Amino acid sequence: MNLPTHVTALVLLAALMHASWNAIVKSSANKLLDAATLSIAAGVMCVVVLPVLPIPYRASWPWLAASVVLHVLYFLTLAAAYRWGDLSHTYPLMRGTAPLLVALTGVFLLEDRLTAGMWAGILLISIGILAPALWRPQAVSAKATLIALSNAAIIASYSLVDGFGTRASGDAAGYCAWIFILDAPPIALVALAIHRARVWTYAAQRWKPCTVGATCTLGAYGIVLWAMTQAPIAAVAALRETSVIFAAVIGSTLLKEQVGRPRIAGAVLVACGVAALRL
Repeated sequence: MNLPTHVTALVLLAALMHASWNAIVKSSANKLLDAATLSIAAGVMCVVVLPVLPIPYRASWPWLAASVVLHVLYFLTLAAAYRWGDLSHTYPLMRGTAPLLVALTGVFLLEDRLTAGMWAGILLISIGILAPALWRPQAVSAKATLIALSNAAIIASYSLVDGFGTRASGDAAGYCAWIFILDAPPIALVALAIHRARVWTYAAQRWKPCTVGATCTLGAYGIVLWAMTQAPIAAVAALRETSVIFAAVIGSTLLKEQVGRPRIAGAVLVACGVAALRL
């Protein structure tokens, strides 16, 4: 079974939306407060639409609880990775390693069967994401590298957990809404513990872009969760990480970042990987 065309198109749209909300956070003055404001906005938006969404089946509740814990750990580990290392080094490690971990773990835990084309696509996408960060040997923080790899394991874990949970929930939209509702309070508490009353002042100033970002993150993850009910989780997880390429395009055009040959080569490999997923 190859990856259906409509699933491929929608997951690529989700990748673009993921890159967009990351660009909003990256361009802000305070990344932690921006991420917290975005998370609160997403939680509020989900509360508003909750009455029209079905309650996830009980079978998915343990997966939902585990997902919330993993998402909070992801948030804390992400902040630590950016504290100790550069974005250009840590982000590709986190996002490029995760699909391989999902594929290697998922085949033993799920009934999904990956075709040779899917395996080739996952490998090409992962290499394409990782290559620009590892192109030139340079002094990088070993601590940042270890934290980034730890976060990759967390990303792989919540991808698998949410794959199980969504399939058991009976409705991807309802499951997604509850993730964001339950994620918001602990993330807000972390921001409050660090910045105290400044959180609310900042939120009042940045609510417009953060609402746009919240819409993007809700759409992106909702699409991915739905896609995991339609296609193998490992293939969806790999395709989602093309967000790194979209982020590079946004960074070069809007944020005026430099895009060198390694990143262009990586983009070509990712494009080949997307094509291979369709074989």
